[in-house]
Amino acid sequence: MAEDTTHKDDIELLRGVRRGLAARPKTLEPKWFYDETGSALFEEITQLSEYYPTRTELAILSQAADALARYLPAGGALVELGSGASRKTRTLIEAAPHLAAYLPIDISEQFLHSVARDLRKRYPALEIAPVVADFTRPLSLPAPFHTMPKAAFFPGSTIGNFLPAEAMVLLRQVRDWQTVEHFIIGIDLVKDTETLIAAYDDAQGITAAFNRNILRRINRELAADFDLSGFDHEARWNSAQSRIEMHLVSQRDQTVTIAGDQYAFQAGESIHTENSHKYTEKGFTSLAAQAGWEVTDFITDPHDFFAVAILTPAD
Repeated sequence: MAEDTTHKDDIELLRGVRRGLAARPKTLEPKWFYDETGSALFEEITQLSEYYPTRTELAILSQAADALARYLPAGGALVELGSGASRKTRTLIEAAPHLAAYLPIDISEQFLHSVARDLRKRYPALEIAPVVADFTRPLSLPAPFHTMPKAAFFPGSTIGNFLPAEAMVLLRQVRDWQTVEHFIIGIDLVKDTETLIAAYDDAQGITAAFNRNILRRINRELAADFDLSGFDHEARWNSAQSRIEMHLVSQRDQTVTIAGDQYAFQAGESIHTENSHKYTEKGFTSLAAQAGWEVTDFITDPHDFFAVAILTPAD
């Protein structure tokens, strides 16, 4: 019988909310975006004209698929962090029939298993072994894959959601996996502010709905009473930290009750929900080196908007 994790997940969410809303400034961890609704909204975001990262990274992966396939071990496993709909991964899978297994790791259980079912139909010769886990924490892969040669895959510039020190911890955790041979990772590059802001504040309001969905989730799972219309989505470029920030800005003085606790918001006060750090090649190479990796290749698009980096464990 599968373990009932509902109560445990609610406790973890409550702890995270209490910790974040007691901080100054108030924060919420972006991993809580990704319930089933949030995962679906993010997939919509990736199709928006303003959101260049997905189509640019897909173009890089498609054009460099044969070269990238050489970094995937024969008879080994491809392990993806935060797999979502696994759209980009299919490009690698189809270029690497020598792979034996694909391990998608995601925190959204229902969405993950739905995607896994579809992948098994598409690739019947490939073992699909989904792992429900928070990849931001140390995790153990299923026992059959401990000693199997493996490559990690982390597309979508999700590494940018971490503070640099946190990103280094994640890179080190993957470096410590047994028999990991390469790490293929998507990185959003520094560019003009107008392009960056538009990517995180689209005209259709899908990103705004995605941002507010974290409040809707807290309402549903923690018996909270956030008025979603009382918080505006705002994307900001922080040049000093080289990152886009997403905020939910209170439109008035208000008090919110969450699991019996009350939290006061002043008009104009924000909840900082996400960072998306942008890198230069030099900056990312330095970060990777501190975590025990060498940058074997750094593939960019013609406009230098985005890069796919291939990391190899340093001696």
